[in-house]
Amino acid sequence: MPEFKVKDLALAEKGENKIYWAEKHMPVLSLLGRKLEKRKVFENITVGACLHVTKETAVLASVLKRAGAEVYLAASNPLSTQDDVAAALAERGIHVFAWRGMSKKDYYESIAHVIKAAPDLTMDDGADLTACIHGLYYEGRSEELDIVSSIAGSRKNLVEKIIGGTEETTTGVIRLKALEAQGRLLYPIIAVNDSYTKYLFDNRYGTGQSALDGIMRATNILIAGKTVVVAGYGWVGRGIATRARGLGAKVVVVEVDPIRALEAVYDGFYVADMRRAARIGDIFITATGNTSVVREEHFLRMKDGAILANAGHFNVEIDLEDLEKISRSKRKIRENVVEYTLKNGRRVYLLCEGRLVNLAAAEGHPSEVMDMSFANQAMALLYLMKNGNKLRKKVYRLPISIDRRIAKLKLETLGIKIEKLTKEQKEYLKSWEIGT
Repeated sequence: MPEFKVKDLALAEKGENKIYWAEKHMPVLSLLGRKLEKRKVFENITVGACLHVTKETAVLASVLKRAGAEVYLAASNPLSTQDDVAAALAERGIHVFAWRGMSKKDYYESIAHVIKAAPDLTMDDGADLTACIHGLYYEGRSEELDIVSSIAGSRKNLVEKIIGGTEETTTGVIRLKALEAQGRLLYPIIAVNDSYTKYLFDNRYGTGQSALDGIMRATNILIAGKTVVVAGYGWVGRGIATRARGLGAKVVVVEVDPIRALEAVYDGFYVADMRRAARIGDIFITATGNTSVVREEHFLRMKDGAILANAGHFNVEIDLEDLEKISRSKRKIRENVVEYTLKNGRRVYLLCEGRLVNLAAAEGHPSEVMDMSFANQAMALLYLMKNGNKLRKKVYRLPISIDRRIAKLKLETLGIKIEKLTKEQKEYLKSWEIGT
């Protein structure tokens, strides 16, 4: 079994500089890492991960290794790997299988190497690693599973060794809850995405900033004055809509949930269905976790020059088959920008093959928010180590006490002190007798 597979080890020095920069902006994870390292809490534990291979992930992987873990890492997106960071991780002794521009075969072979390592704990971003483990166990058939089984084998006995796993993103949690609902989930999963110190900050402020950053890097267009259509008003969509408005855009929100749509209205955004939004939008950003959100009927209504970007985990939100079907030609205009000329003569511009624009065209979330996300990951693995044998085969949230601890540590690193309840206030909150 290969120890690692990356694009070019000569890039390692550049990657080390990136990791150093990330570490300087991830004080909470670094503090937790020093405590975990001192106790060697993951001694004799193999961690199998499928995450975006970025400088922030490198900090997490390095923390786990210093705490005693053997870490196997595959990319969770073919275009999100930072090749210099992957090289640096390989030099650090992390078993990393990732490079930018992976084919489908490359992608699933890399996941197979992680599975073949027989991990005790898994970390996932999008649930591809977890889905492949379950697919092998249930002997599912697909092109992806055929690729994985050619390297990892059936691995049916693997599940007995797995203590539990974690999931980083909304899309992955949706997939895992579907497994749980079917009674087919094979080991407990901590939905790190559902921790307050993850989704309220990472999803909203992290994606909100980095998605717009990716669009600007890919296109170098001015956002001010444009009409930006945001599909989905979950925490990711809210962040994108807010940041787009802050850059001077007119923002239209497309949402299927009436409560979220109403919230968007009262947040000051124009709300419409996609058929109406398609006619007026200049930039379209999908953030729903669902499939075919923008499709043929919408493409054909768009202005000449409309830009299409996706901030959801998988490249299914912009219907690429429909786009190919109704186009008479396409050509690459810039790195990460492909021009499609539609059969009606209008042109639309697809960014990053419809994949995660913030990671494919930029560097992903700022390190400061990933500090909390990956502190949650480290704490989730520790929680599984301590409690995994008591947990049922379900999707769990981390206890709120851990969330509060991470928030408190983050405030301390920012030099912020918060108010404390007095004894009288604590007693008042426990009472029922005192009224008006």
